[in-house]
Amino acid sequence: MNDQGVKLDVPTRILHLGLLVSGVWAWWIGEDAGDYHKPVHDGYTLHLYVGLCFASFLLLRLLWGFVGPRHLRFTAWFPWTRERFAYVKADLRTLLRFKLPEPVTHRGLNAFVQSLGLVLFTWQGASGTLMSMTLTPGVRVVGWMHDIKEIHQLAGIWIPTYLALHVGASVLHAFTGKHIWKKMVFLE
Repeated sequence: MNDQGVKLDVPTRILHLGLLVSGVWAWWIGEDAGDYHKPVHDGYTLHLYVGLCFASFLLLRLLWGFVGPRHLRFTAWFPWTRERFAYVKADLRTLLRFKLPEPVTHRGLNAFVQSLGLVLFTWQGASGTLMSMTLTPGVRVVGWMHDIKEIHQLAGIWIPTYLALHVGASVLHAFTGKHIWKKMVFLE
């Protein structure tokens, strides 16, 4: 399936843009959320609400991955099979020759990176939602919830790495004349 023939539906585009805006915003202000244990915790409160907005978009995207258009469902990515990993290996070999793999929706390295991103963001959304229901602002967190909070913060380090891969691939493809980003922002 060549990317040139794949049309992205409006809900997919809206969900992607919602994840982009709310996810980057939540990540960007995440450093300010460290004030949750203080009596005045405006940074935590803002991060909480933006994070819940992100988690809502993510939940809708996950549902859309099961009921949306057939060529955009998760069944196009999962389960990982020997054949699907062969596409990833082929894409990596192409990169080692300093060439870009053909941009094919949800196949090869494209699908692998997006899958890892969904796992990362699902963890962030689920752990953040859990913390929003259990943390009491002004009180230090202890026990297993402290561990969840620490892993949530640590996982935030990987968000810029994912964004660099995801956005970087789109930019590199644009330099080669394949403007795949236009599909996501209603220009194609």
